[in-house]
Amino acid sequence: MEHKSTEGKVSVIQPLGDRVVVRQLTESELGTTSAAGIIIPDTVSKEKPEQGIVIATGPGRFEDGERVPLEVHEGDRVVFSKYGYDEVKVAGEEYYIVSESNILAVISA
Repeated sequence: MEHKSTEGKVSVIQPLGDRVVVRQLTESELGTTSAAGIIIPDTVSKEKPEQGIVIATGPGRFEDGERVPLEVHEGDRVVFSKYGYDEVKVAGEEYYIVSESNILAVISA
């Protein structure tokens, strides 16, 4: 299924239930690149980012026979559990599939 995300990209992945598809942040979004474009090196071994942008959400989970909508929305910048996601590669792009229960916070600008 293809749908247009809030970022204007066409996504070919639709999560189910209470799962969320998150796009990894770019170097500039993470703050590891200066305004002049100079990459600021990490002082320790680089780990996968624990932040991303929500590009698609599932319809929510069922509880007592009724669907419970998700609290996160497309376009939200979120912090998620370090080990609480699955990596997938679709159409050459890498995404994380995260259960809503593994999303720890929404970061507001």
